[in-house]
Amino acid sequence: MPVRLIPANIEDYNYDLPDCRIAKFPEQKRDHSNLLVFNKGVIGSDQFYNLPNYLSGKILIFNNTKVIKARLLFKRVTGATIEVFCLEPMQPADYQNMFSATGSVDWKCLVGNIKRWKEDELSLNVDIDGSQVRLTAQMIERLDEGVIIRFSWNDDTVCFGQVLEAAGAIPIPPYLNRSEQVIDSDRYQTVYSKWEGSVAAPTAGLHFTDKVIADIITKGNSIAELTLHVGAGTFKPVKAKSIDEHEMHSEHFSITVSTLELLLANMGNIVAVGTTSVRTIESLYWLGVKILTNENSPDLMHLSQWDAYTLPDSYTSTEALTAILNHLKSVGLSQLVGSTQILIAPGYTFKLINALITNFHQPKSTLLLLVSALIGTEWKDVYAYAMDHNFRFLSYGDSSLLIP
Repeated sequence: MPVRLIPANIEDYNYDLPDCRIAKFPEQKRDHSNLLVFNKGVIGSDQFYNLPNYLSGKILIFNNTKVIKARLLFKRVTGATIEVFCLEPMQPADYQNMFSATGSVDWKCLVGNIKRWKEDELSLNVDIDGSQVRLTAQMIERLDEGVIIRFSWNDDTVCFGQVLEAAGAIPIPPYLNRSEQVIDSDRYQTVYSKWEGSVAAPTAGLHFTDKVIADIITKGNSIAELTLHVGAGTFKPVKAKSIDEHEMHSEHFSITVSTLELLLANMGNIVAVGTTSVRTIESLYWLGVKILTNENSPDLMHLSQWDAYTLPDSYTSTEALTAILNHLKSVGLSQLVGSTQILIAPGYTFKLINALITNFHQPKSTLLLLVSALIGTEWKDVYAYAMDHNFRFLSYGDSSLLIP
C-alpha cells in the first residue's frame, strides 16, 4: 500500500445511476444547465450562467484541449466493419507535429472487431476539399493494451489533421448508447478548445460560454489555460476491489511559464475547471518535488501513479512551483511539457487547487474517487441531492462547484 493512500474498497464509491438520468444530449443552451453548489458542506442549486456570482478574486484554470475525430471505420470486402480508435501518437510523438505530418504516421490504437482483420492493409477513400484521397491502415505491432497502426495516404499536400477531420468521427462516450450526430461536432467541444489531441472532452468546460467567461472576469477573477490531452482511459472502470490494485492511465500535458507564474501569484485562490485541470495542476507540485530532490532523474517530467504518495511532501507549493520555473529558465524553455499518471484518491492532500468545477461522474470511477478526495464522504450527500433534484449526469449532464 503506497504511503498516505487510504485503503479504499471501490464498492464504497458506488451509487445507483439509472440510464434515464444519463444526459444523452446537451442542453439546448450551454450555460442553461443546472449548477449544484457545495460550499463547505452547504448544498444548494442554481443555473450555470450564475456561476460568476459564486466567484471573486479567484483564478480559473481551463483545459484548452480539443477533441479529435478519433474513430475511423474501415470496411472489408466482406462487408465487415473494422473500427480503429486513435489513442496516442507514436511517430511523430508530438501532437502538433503529428497533425501537420504528411505521408504516413504511427498511432497507438484500439481496434474493434480485430479478429476480422485478415488483410495486410485496410483502406478507405476520403473526400478532402473535392479531391479523393486513399487512406490505408497497416497493423505494425500488437501491444498489451492496443495496436500500433501505420496510417498512410497518397497525397503529400494533405496533412494528417485534414485526414482525420474528413474521415473520422467524434468519439462520444460509449454510455450514451447512440451514434455521433451533427450536434456533437460543436457541443462535444468547449468554446475555448485550441490544441487537438483529446479522445474525450474535458466535460466540465462544456457549460461555459463567452459571456459566462466575460462575467467571471468582470467579477474580479482571472483565467488561465493549460493543455492536457484526455485519453480513453478516462472511461476505464475500476475493476479491482481495492483502488491500490487499479492501474491508472497516463496523459500528456503542457503548461506555459506565464500560467505557472499566475498560479504562483494566486496561491489559495485556484479553481480548477474539470478533473483534467486538477490532474495537471496537482502534478505540478510533485514534479517540482522531483526537481528539488533528484533533478537528474531520466523521467523528470513524468509523474507515475504512486509518486504523489511516496515522494516527500515537506516542501511548500511555492517552493515546488518556483523549482519548476527555475528549471525551465535554466534550460531555456517557455513551457513545461510532461505526462502524468497521478491517481488522486482518498488520503491525497491537495497542494494547489482550492475548488473544483466538475460534472457528475460514473459510479466506481477514478473521477468519483478524486471528488471524494476533495470533499470527503460528503460526496454522497452531493450526489443524493443531485438525484433528488433531477440533475442530469455524466458528460452532457449538469455541473457542480465544489468548495471544500
